[in-house]
Amino acid sequence: MYIPIILGTAREGRQSEKAARFMLQKALEAGIESEIIDVRDYRLPATDNSKKSPQAKKLAEKVERMDGLIIVSPEYNHGYPGELKMMLDMLFSEFAHKPVGICAVSSGPWGGVRMTEQLRLVCIALHLLPTGEAVHFPKVQELFDDQGRLLGKSQHSQARRLLGELIMYAGALKAAERQD
Repeated sequence: MYIPIILGTAREGRQSEKAARFMLQKALEAGIESEIIDVRDYRLPATDNSKKSPQAKKLAEKVERMDGLIIVSPEYNHGYPGELKMMLDMLFSEFAHKPVGICAVSSGPWGGVRMTEQLRLVCIALHLLPTGEAVHFPKVQELFDDQGRLLGKSQHSQARRLLGELIMYAGALKAAERQD
């Protein structure tokens, strides 16, 4: 099963990268083929939905191959970054009917719950299938040590639950596709 992690911000000094690396480690431990897909590597003009650029073609190939995906994104002003929205909008049909797990990162105490709520609604509009489980990284600046190791405990069990649900949905959708 191929379930990559989309790192949803391109900002310098982003703390979300630590959370994305943690989720990659958890995915690999679960026996999933995964990688981090960084929005920094797929910066395209906001209005380009032609899928003709080399970046867009490369991303489309990855998305078409996905059995599911995990989005790791910070909460910016109660929402998610624009570059993540552009990436999702660019490949509407390729993302459709794939299960998605959401991981929210925040410097505040709520862990990005408002971003999770908004992103779930957008995922549904894009015909993605969001899991009920999510992983939240509140006060992210205090959650990881200097080497990027997670100091918190609850994210380990949250990640296991999210991955379990994501694997179940992806497996069921693959089985349904084979029956068609």
